[in-house]
Amino acid sequence: MALDMDQLRRIFYEECRENLEILERELLSLDPDGDIDLDVINTIFRAAHSIKGGGATFNLNEISQFTHVMETLLDEAREGKRRLDSSTIDLFLKGGDCINSMLIAYETNSDFDHVLRDALTDELNKLLDSGSADKASPVVADEPEPSAASELEGDGDWIVLFTPHKDMFFSGNDPVRILRELFDLGVHCNVECLTDTLPTLSEMEPEMCYLSWRITVEGHIDITLVEEIFEWVEDECDLAISRTQKEPDEALDVIASSAEAGPVAPKPATAAKPAAKQAATKSDAVSSIRVEIDKVDNLINLVGELVITQSMLTELSQNFSESKIERLQAGLDQLLQNTKELQESVLNIRMLPISFAFNRFPRLIRDLSAQLGKTVELVIEGEQTELDKTVLERITDPLVHLVRNAVDHGLELPDVRADKGKSETGRVSLYAYHQGGSIVIEVRDDGAGLNKERVWKKAIEKGLIHQDTSLDDLTNHQVYNLIFAPGFSTADVVSDVSGRGVGMDVVKRNIEDLGGHIEVDSEIDVGSVFRISLPLTLAILDGQLVKLADQVFVVPLISIIESIQIESERVKVATGGVELYRLRDENIPILRLKEEFGLGESGALDKQLLCLVEASGNRVGLLLDEMLGQQQVVIKSLESNYTRVNGVSGATILGDGSVSLILDIQGLMTGFLSRVADTNSHIAA
Repeated sequence: MALDMDQLRRIFYEECRENLEILERELLSLDPDGDIDLDVINTIFRAAHSIKGGGATFNLNEISQFTHVMETLLDEAREGKRRLDSSTIDLFLKGGDCINSMLIAYETNSDFDHVLRDALTDELNKLLDSGSADKASPVVADEPEPSAASELEGDGDWIVLFTPHKDMFFSGNDPVRILRELFDLGVHCNVECLTDTLPTLSEMEPEMCYLSWRITVEGHIDITLVEEIFEWVEDECDLAISRTQKEPDEALDVIASSAEAGPVAPKPATAAKPAAKQAATKSDAVSSIRVEIDKVDNLINLVGELVITQSMLTELSQNFSESKIERLQAGLDQLLQNTKELQESVLNIRMLPISFAFNRFPRLIRDLSAQLGKTVELVIEGEQTELDKTVLERITDPLVHLVRNAVDHGLELPDVRADKGKSETGRVSLYAYHQGGSIVIEVRDDGAGLNKERVWKKAIEKGLIHQDTSLDDLTNHQVYNLIFAPGFSTADVVSDVSGRGVGMDVVKRNIEDLGGHIEVDSEIDVGSVFRISLPLTLAILDGQLVKLADQVFVVPLISIIESIQIESERVKVATGGVELYRLRDENIPILRLKEEFGLGESGALDKQLLCLVEASGNRVGLLLDEMLGQQQVVIKSLESNYTRVNGVSGATILGDGSVSLILDIQGLMTGFLSRVADTNSHIAA
């Protein structure tokens, strides 16, 4: 088995990002004005130590050296010698961002901001040089148990027997790096290489580790410092520490010179590298997910069931007779069940908790509240709600924009909130839950709410609605939807947070591209709610097959409210020739799909079939020739295989091998209602 250093390096990149997430999450959980939990400090220290050790293993010296200073400061904090105040926590958070930028530079062979790195290094070193001038934070923790090594009797030197497992190299670890860190402690070490288990040259595998070491360390050193070095590989070696009463045997030559060697790592490119190359490299990056072993085991079991069913059907096909028809039908039913369960299991592997998106918001809230002079509390519920990885990746940016808007526009300044009788601390809440076949995400704030009159005036000013339109002519839903118009903004001051009138239209478009919709509810001085509804997956769709002329189309079941047969006396024609169907005190516009797709004329409406669909709070009746059966369909991209078609979100292959187009209900309604609005505005003019 060949040792693929590139693969090991990619694994390190992933683990490094996980440790950066841990570092940021735990730093944000610290209360700089209260007692410090030693367990949290130790968790932060271990994350920094892992990043430093991994960086050194792969010769990512920029990362290793920078993290070393952070690790030293954290070591002082966990020993109670340093107080982690708010400014120190901010500095560590900036340090984490800097490590991430260096990681991206190594990963994409691009450059990072050396000036920022040097500035942060100087700040960290100044903090380190300042010593423990501030009183150390009180530490809340159980009295730690002394290590087994520290309890050993004796007053001589420490003897460390270090025996790496044969497959240590496959994890990306290198014994030479461990030895190098021992020498970095600044004490005298003697190292003896033991070759007792070294095989003959013909039996030797170059990727395996056959050596072990006997290390003598001066007895005055705190042995916990030595133990911490081996924590990085504690699961990949056998380690024994003892203490002598007398001078140890004379050791062999120190192999410190061999510690100079190490695996060669890619160097960050110079700043002269073109930006286009960096972008191209990023797009080629491999995306991966970690899957729980239970999900993999379930998948393997289902494949086994499928193989058994296939064997049974194969046996039935040999010398087939009418007497075997019932067994054949039972086998086909079992095959259908196995296939359905296998499909659900495979889709379940792609499902990830939305906490992967929510975890970035504590840091965002902290930074924004400090920047805007506001005190903000973040509440997160339903973070274990799962959705498809693709949906998760594409919904993160819209959520970031909504949260930024909630803090900047929604929440008032503390003195303003106090004047209104509110708590000076504003609240932003993120909720996620399943509803039917969708996931619903809510972004709430308890701020000032949307001012309907102000939104209405801005819309008239920007020409988004006709000047003669009064506020009473619009429903709350119609007024709030105006904020999603391109260029709309009620901000009086443009800042680097928001206020340029860009973003909300992109938020809505991105959500609709995912097959979802967003709606707004608000109340003055109570707050606002942005509610996003998304499909759980973009791979499979529950659809209703419908017929237009001689073509079969798929309507997403989630969009259908009901289907009715038209009664001609309920049909009215409004201004501009728009046909409306009166149903339970509601006028529903009729969209003739045949004419929309150029498949002929629908003719008179009496006794025809009307399918009521809903998207983004709007309802439209689709005029159909016939409704067929319902079935799950696999979504194939039409845009990547052909070109983008208005009103069509994708295509699928039916059981008879024919291709059927999947209707984009949101797109159809948007285009239809826009044409209706344009017609009415021309008539009014």
